[in-house]
Amino acid sequence: MEIRQLKAEEFEQHMELSSYAFQYKLNAEEIEQSRQLFKPERVWGVFEDGVLQAQLKLIPFQTYIQQQSMEMGGIAGVATWPENRRQGLVDQLLRHALQLMKQQGQSVSFLHPFYFPFYRKYGWELYTEYMQYTIPTALLPAKVQTDGYIKRGVRDLELLHSIYGQYASQYNGTLVRDIERWTNATLRSDDTRTAVYYANDGQAQGYILYTVLDKEMNISEIAYTTEEARRGLWTYISNHDSMVQHVKLKAPLDDGLPYLLQDPRIEQQKVPYFMARIVDVKAFLEQYPFEHGTTGQLTIEISDRVAEWNAGVWQIVWDADGHATVKQMESDEDVAQSANDVQVKADIRVWTAMLMGYKRPSELSRWEQLDGDEQAIQLLEKLIPRRGTHLMDFF
Repeated sequence: MEIRQLKAEEFEQHMELSSYAFQYKLNAEEIEQSRQLFKPERVWGVFEDGVLQAQLKLIPFQTYIQQQSMEMGGIAGVATWPENRRQGLVDQLLRHALQLMKQQGQSVSFLHPFYFPFYRKYGWELYTEYMQYTIPTALLPAKVQTDGYIKRGVRDLELLHSIYGQYASQYNGTLVRDIERWTNATLRSDDTRTAVYYANDGQAQGYILYTVLDKEMNISEIAYTTEEARRGLWTYISNHDSMVQHVKLKAPLDDGLPYLLQDPRIEQQKVPYFMARIVDVKAFLEQYPFEHGTTGQLTIEISDRVAEWNAGVWQIVWDADGHATVKQMESDEDVAQSANDVQVKADIRVWTAMLMGYKRPSELSRWEQLDGDEQAIQLLEKLIPRRGTHLMDFF
């Protein structure tokens, strides 16, 4: 068995395994489009005698965390032939990917799981959910008059990108997009329509991406930088009431839509979405923007059975600028001494959920997933900024 990156001439093997594992079929035109977008250096495979047995994609991304961008490794397309399952091939690929991400400075990783318990074994944890709304036209928000105006069909990627960046950076775990992402993923389909809200002074303040088909308006993305833009976009959506029977929308958990509706009895579903994992604890903590003005020191213990470089006892010191200095206790004498001083213990999954902002320290302590004294828990509550999670992309 050999683990290596794919070669350009191995595209057919890659597509054959992907289409079988994920149960889809492409026509000739779609296959050619996929070939043009194929980046073999991002696909790692397990080979036996030159034949691909299992694969995964490791995609370089950046993500917003506490309004700062961090390098992130996206795991996608994990697949193996059914006759090769339960032979440890995916295990080897995931462990290899973690080592690669650490080497490449990607201190955190995201993936969309086929099965949450499987990836929890490897240290990934749920970090974001979204609300799926289905709104009958009779219950859409009331139409209001705003000072601005809407333009349909805007494909100015720089303009959309600017609005997206302002909106997405309010959350932890959104992607820092580039123009390639807009072109090859977000707006890849010609069926995706756009509408942009402009203030009276001509400043673009919000947009929606959507489709209208078979009396359904499906909004794949909504972003805005002002309350005026939010109201203007929803008035535009409500103006489709003669064309559609209902509107579907994915939204962050804190969007407040039911409260803002005159009648909130709409279909609402909270959907678990992506998982995250801290790849390199030291690098992640030293990049993480903690709350300013709160200083402190903690000795923590992290368990991580897959990325052994994270496991052990760590001392963390925070300065007033929110910067952490992190030191691992490595010598037997230091470990023995610091073990008596450990104030908080948890698995890497728990640290990930907490530092991503998905769960608060006090919650995790109450559920006995974060083991620590009350003073230490309260220090973490002060140090970790309150910022929700969201992800508008899929990969």
